[in-house]
Amino acid sequence: MRKSPFVYLASQSPRRQQLLQQLGVRFELLLPEGTEDAEALEAVRPREAAASYVRRVTRAKLAAARQRLRRRGLPPAPILAADTTVVLGRAILGKPADAADARAMLARLSGRTHRVLSAVAVAHGSRSALAVSESRVRFATLPRATIDAYVAGGEPFGKAGAYAIQSALAGWIEHIDGSHSGIMGLPLFETARLLQRAGVPTALSH
Repeated sequence: MRKSPFVYLASQSPRRQQLLQQLGVRFELLLPEGTEDAEALEAVRPREAAASYVRRVTRAKLAAARQRLRRRGLPPAPILAADTTVVLGRAILGKPADAADARAMLARLSGRTHRVLSAVAVAHGSRSALAVSESRVRFATLPRATIDAYVAGGEPFGKAGAYAIQSALAGWIEHIDGSHSGIMGLPLFETARLLQRAGVPTALSH
């Protein structure tokens, strides 16, 4: 397979950018245009299982990015898209709509174990591949004052489940079982393998 010196990243997440840099991967941003309704892709369908949801959304993001690449006439290169969702029982906890929603989500996660599903997909030419990482996270009981202070700081917004594991709230996480980078938004083990299969080198290629 022909090697590619970089990958297009179809994500606005600074965390995903940082994680790709951690792998030593060169990337160019391939972000939605103003006319695209990127948030609509993340709408949950009735009775949709979390694993099906995160795969569907990631594939939709990848398809939108492929169309974007063609419209802009950019040089060909692999494209990476990803999605992360927080799941409590069967409930999918997306990005909070407002402060009240964020407080409610964190109150639900308090003292309980939840799942974090992160899907990553890479397209190269007509081919594409997808992988999913599943992790479990347990929060200690979160005092109301802690939740209020965290929400007041603005950290929950734009994040599934209303929290970021790399934030100060990490001090309330009792246990993690799975991928720390997956919980952040891009599972590096799975990502590295997909990129290598697409011909994109990483710093420590397998």
